[in-house]
Amino acid sequence: MSAIELRQVAKGFGATPVLTDVDLAVPDGSMTAVLGASGSGKTTLLRLIAGFEHVDAGTVVIGGQLVDDGCRAIRPQHRGVGYVPQEGALFPHLTVSGNIGFGVPRREQHTVAQLVDLVGLHGLEQRFPHQLSGGQQQRVALARALAIHPKVVLLDEPFSSLDASLRDSVRRDVTRILAETNTTTILVTHDQDEALALADQIAVLRDGNVVAAGDPRTLYRDPPDITAATFIGEANILTAHVQGDQARCALGTVVLHTNGSQTNGAAALPGPSRLLLRPEQLVLHLQARANTVSATVVDSQYHGHDTLVRVALDDPHCHLLLARVSGDLALTPEQPVWVEVRGSGRAWPIRME
Repeated sequence: MSAIELRQVAKGFGATPVLTDVDLAVPDGSMTAVLGASGSGKTTLLRLIAGFEHVDAGTVVIGGQLVDDGCRAIRPQHRGVGYVPQEGALFPHLTVSGNIGFGVPRREQHTVAQLVDLVGLHGLEQRFPHQLSGGQQQRVALARALAIHPKVVLLDEPFSSLDASLRDSVRRDVTRILAETNTTTILVTHDQDEALALADQIAVLRDGNVVAAGDPRTLYRDPPDITAATFIGEANILTAHVQGDQARCALGTVVLHTNGSQTNGAAALPGPSRLLLRPEQLVLHLQARANTVSATVVDSQYHGHDTLVRVALDDPHCHLLLARVSGDLALTPEQPVWVEVRGSGRAWPIRME
């Protein structure tokens, strides 16, 4: 069952269209990450679901109830939606308990203490927002959203203002809390890693449309097109010639993976194609081996657990490629390496105009 359904939703401001024919179903109790570039309409999508904006066309359904069809719209306070904006938007003059209990009926104020415990803020009930860390403020904002017993919670880039180490711990805590309460959630983000790590479903928003939606593993391995492939994680796109279930490229012959019983997408069509290989599929060796291609290190970015290395093949027709290797492997610019492809690829035909 879908907790949220958007059907052919369109929204514009003046003569500028922002969303056009958006279709999206969010399963009950799941987290869907809406991933898109700045200006793609992510926040507008949340505001339509929350009821802060109204659709120009299409329908919004929450929990089986039609809440907006372009003619009639249910007010935000009657939709059962909890909203957590990017900065938390806490009331500075209210304590932790006061913020969480804001809008909660007097007869239900006893639930505030339960929510304080749920988000791990016991002992901080009488502190004001300026006395809290950024992560603690986000927990208060989440507890306030949960206090109304929402059908869904909408998170609008809630972790973007936190530093890297705090961001990881806070988003783990937030996703744990949402899972424990079985709360249907939509997370808006432009962070690919965040979407892949947290979501049960990813919806890619581009030019006002949802161009791809599915579970993170499938979308990463099997994106619908090249644009989505390069948006969901780092990607190498090579020119190749497809024949059957194989693609010949500058790295040699690569087997194409399949989707169900058929070769993935249009890659079954023979001829010139674009081939997708992820950086972790490129293995770098310090000496020549069978089925390897010589290359030269251009530069590298060390991330501790791994290193992202750019290499140039000894092939003037091939662009720079990215390889993800162990952080223990130290490589220097202009160092010779040999590249091996592991795993299968995904290909799309080159359309001749």
